[in-house]
Amino acid sequence: MFGSIAALGAGLAVIGAGIGIGQIGGKAVEGIARQPEAASKIQTAMIIAAALVEGAALFGVVVSFLGLK
Repeated sequence: MFGSIAALGAGLAVIGAGIGIGQIGGKAVEGIARQPEAASKIQTAMIIAAALVEGAALFGVVVSFLGLK
C-alpha cells in the first residue's frame, strides 16, 4: 500500500517539475523574442530557475521514497 502512495508522490513531483520547467522555458523564449539584446540575462535567470525547480522536484521524490518505511 505505501509503495504505491510513494510512487504516486514521486510521479506528481516529476509532473510538477515538468510543468514548471516548461513554463520557464516558454516564458524565456517569449522574453528573448521581445528583447533579443537581453538574451544572456534571460538565459542565466532561466537556468537558475530551472535548477531550483529540479531541486524542489528531487526533494519531493526523495521525501516520497522515504515514506516507504
